[in-house]
Amino acid sequence: MSAEVHTVAVIGAGKIGELVLSGLLRSGWPADRLLATARRPARAEELAARYGVRVVDNLTAVDEAEVLAVAVKPQDAAALLDEIGPKVPPGKLLVSLCAGLPSSFFSRRLPEGTPVVRVMTNTPALVDQAMTAISAGAHATGEHLALAEEMFKPLGATIRVPETQQDAVTALSGSGPAYFYLLVEAMTDAGILLGLPRQVAHDLIVQTAIGSAVMLRDSGEHPVKLREAVTSPAGTTISAIRELENHGVRAALLAALEAARDRARELATQAE
Repeated sequence: MSAEVHTVAVIGAGKIGELVLSGLLRSGWPADRLLATARRPARAEELAARYGVRVVDNLTAVDEAEVLAVAVKPQDAAALLDEIGPKVPPGKLLVSLCAGLPSSFFSRRLPEGTPVVRVMTNTPALVDQAMTAISAGAHATGEHLALAEEMFKPLGATIRVPETQQDAVTALSGSGPAYFYLLVEAMTDAGILLGLPRQVAHDLIVQTAIGSAVMLRDSGEHPVKLREAVTSPAGTTISAIRELENHGVRAALLAALEAARDRARELATQAE
């Protein structure tokens, strides 16, 4: 499937929907092949002015687009499908960006055989560094997955996973940027406590985070080996790591990600 012949409608262009819209445009997807929908007229005007795409109502989007990228809040998905479900032709691809909602949620509300691809991306899409996980619903083929990858590859990296792993993906990479921001916030405060100006502490931490991430990505080394390379006997690093272990940071992360996974499951249950 080729970008030149597919019109994509982003239905519910809020934060995540706008990430997709702006990323597609940056990648060279033609503006005349993109549509968006928004609940509020002011938001519609903002999107049209910012991106030069047509902002239409939901039923027009369903009628004109070949791919429907649904990015509404999970609790709003049932009402949306009540509106558009009967109007969706069976062969039209629906790409869901609704956190926690399984593809079966959509399949039950769409004509029999409608292909659904479930996607979880994250906010670094804003700087083309997203991590996007893609899963096939019951009627989605390899061709449908390839089209979804074509849409999201310009936003960063993509990976195909079984849909059973999507709640874990949501916990790990969907919510993941927030964990890193929290860590940077805490380390900045620590830098201030140690006598550094806020901006100096911020710059030190951000570049250290970038460098560490690139080493993790490009070196091929296990994170344990990279950590050990910084941790000399009786040195400063091991003293800090001892305190992190004393305060249960590793256990806290395990519990936090389990909580995020469980909340993703709850969202699906509540949306039903």
